[in-house]
Amino acid sequence: MIKEDIRNFLPADVPEEMEKSFLENFEKTTNGSGRLMLFAGDQKVEHLNNDFYGPDIPGEDNDPEHLFRIAKAAKIGVFATQFGLISRYARDYKDVPYLVKLNSKTNLVPYDAKDPYSQQWFDVEDVVRFRDSSGLDIRGVGYTVYLGGEHEHSMLREAARIVHEAHLRGMLAVLWMYPKGPFVKNQHDPHLIAGAAGVAACLGADFAKVKVPYDQEGAFVPELLREATTAAGRTGVLCEGGSKMDEEAFLRELHEQIHIGGSRGNGTGRNIHQRPLEEAVKMADAIYAITCENKGVKEALEILNK
Repeated sequence: MIKEDIRNFLPADVPEEMEKSFLENFEKTTNGSGRLMLFAGDQKVEHLNNDFYGPDIPGEDNDPEHLFRIAKAAKIGVFATQFGLISRYARDYKDVPYLVKLNSKTNLVPYDAKDPYSQQWFDVEDVVRFRDSSGLDIRGVGYTVYLGGEHEHSMLREAARIVHEAHLRGMLAVLWMYPKGPFVKNQHDPHLIAGAAGVAACLGADFAKVKVPYDQEGAFVPELLREATTAAGRTGVLCEGGSKMDEEAFLRELHEQIHIGGSRGNGTGRNIHQRPLEEAVKMADAIYAITCENKGVKEALEILNK
């Protein structure tokens, strides 16, 4: 049964005949909370193998199937990764809720050397055909926008079309909103992050994944996130998970992002998959508990310590 307040998140460009599909996708994905726990698995392109092989990274993380094993066993809203990776593994992981990332680029060219451009790989219609032919639980699409460079106009146009086309098919649309390039001096500037969140709202996104805002000393202050979550309006703000850190510190920061900063979820990859399977599943479950089940840090830590 779809909760009445979930309709508050229904965009006007969802056709009447697709409203039920969109609301069901939103309800299942957020557990009726309006918050999204996004398990990010798109880094094999974005960061090449740096996030999957090396010191303090378990050997099993080098195998792409590790991501799917986690997504199957853990509580998540969606598992976000590239179309091709899903196609290689999804026959064995049909019950995983997927979000297809429609663009990606490597980090080989420094951002201060050339303005980044991450061109769209697939259309929303490609994803819809894939969903319908495979029977997979594909609930939405994602796309990264790099603001601040000479190519932003192309990415903004692609993003706007993707969001609208996703809504026309009753699917969710999540935008990664990252100002980057030689004109961006501080990616963690709270005012800049708020601007990026506002752009996501203008593009019609359901959720926007952004950098964590830092103060002048480089520390996270949850109150600084308020500018971004207010600027985003009805678009939910998700903070990126970032590099792997202490579990308790991560969960406390996540709780503050939601309950002080006003975010509506998280987009976490390395802090989950850079752990052995059992630990990764517990970490994902703890993140989900805070994000979508409104649990406190103490209850989340109990999940980790089972």
